[in-house]
Amino acid sequence: MIRIKIPYLITVAAAILLLIVGHEIAVNDGINFQNFPQEIVKANVLRLTDRVRLDEGFDEPVPMLGEKIFFEAVITNGTQKGEIVTASQNTVGFLQSAPKEVNVNSKILLIYSNDEWHFNGFLRINGLLGLGILFILCVIIFGGKKGFNTVLSLGLTCTSIFAVFIPAILSGKNIYVMSILVCLYTMIMVPLIVIGYNKKSFASITGCTGGVMIAGIIALVMDKLLFLTGIIDEHSRYLVNLPGEVQLNLHAVVFAGIIIGAMGAVMDVAISLSSSLWEIKEKAAEINFKEMFRSGLTIGRDIMGTMADTLILAYIGSSLTVVILLSVFSGSLLGLFNSEMIAVEILQALAGSFGILFAMPLTALFCSVIYLKDKKENANPQL
Repeated sequence: MIRIKIPYLITVAAAILLLIVGHEIAVNDGINFQNFPQEIVKANVLRLTDRVRLDEGFDEPVPMLGEKIFFEAVITNGTQKGEIVTASQNTVGFLQSAPKEVNVNSKILLIYSNDEWHFNGFLRINGLLGLGILFILCVIIFGGKKGFNTVLSLGLTCTSIFAVFIPAILSGKNIYVMSILVCLYTMIMVPLIVIGYNKKSFASITGCTGGVMIAGIIALVMDKLLFLTGIIDEHSRYLVNLPGEVQLNLHAVVFAGIIIGAMGAVMDVAISLSSSLWEIKEKAAEINFKEMFRSGLTIGRDIMGTMADTLILAYIGSSLTVVILLSVFSGSLLGLFNSEMIAVEILQALAGSFGILFAMPLTALFCSVIYLKDKKENANPQL
């Protein structure tokens, strides 16, 4: 029991320590968003005070201009907590999906700009937080110890992105290096926490590393061949004009998006395959290298088919609105698929699929080598 717990605790402690150190290094010389002139706070609407049509003064009504709604709200967080302020919400008359109008007791966000408070959106974080807690409870209930480890590894992974990777690139660190380090951290940390210190985890780490490397190489090569600029949408243009002296390398941002996006699917394939082959080794003690490798390829083909579909559909789904919009205004499929945004989405999907494709034989090969290294081992996969 102690042999199992000590490596686990060391892994978790080391993962947390790396995040703390990484965060401290990442935030040095970064953009200080606290110095920005805009402040966002939570608030509850107390009462509506006025409503003004924005087309007043025009000779004819202009419904598309909408209205401005004035209301009083009490701030519920921050240094001004408890203060009652007057704010306004602009409604847009020509949009079918225009934001819902505020009402008494609405929980909202207010933004302070140009000496006035403005409606910034309805408070959605509470609903998301509730759903997230429900998800965590379900994972732990159905997964038990494995479920807890899954939640823990997921939390560490998200923390590495939001507390280390993003602050690092905003402070001018090399995006290529930081994305690779975050991937290495995740690819090592997740199997060791979820699976443990055994041959299955080391096999999956090896296969996942190889697959992500392939995806990264493809991203670097295709960046040149496709003449990418890195400006794939309006958000990219905003990144070019960030305040401060930091100039982001948009090519590197595209590279980071590809390998981080591919890593999850590739790691799933590698872990699933290494676990399946261990079970085969346990149930068929006389299996040889050739038979195990061939079994790995067979299992991998089935996994690869569904994971490639999952990866491509995930990218399509995440940008479906823009795809529809470009389909309307491009005029042809040639124009649609030649746009840089769609080209990058396709590149992400194909690079990730290549990563899955190569992770399959690499994981099967490594499993066949280390699982059968000593056929006289007992059934315990611990090293």
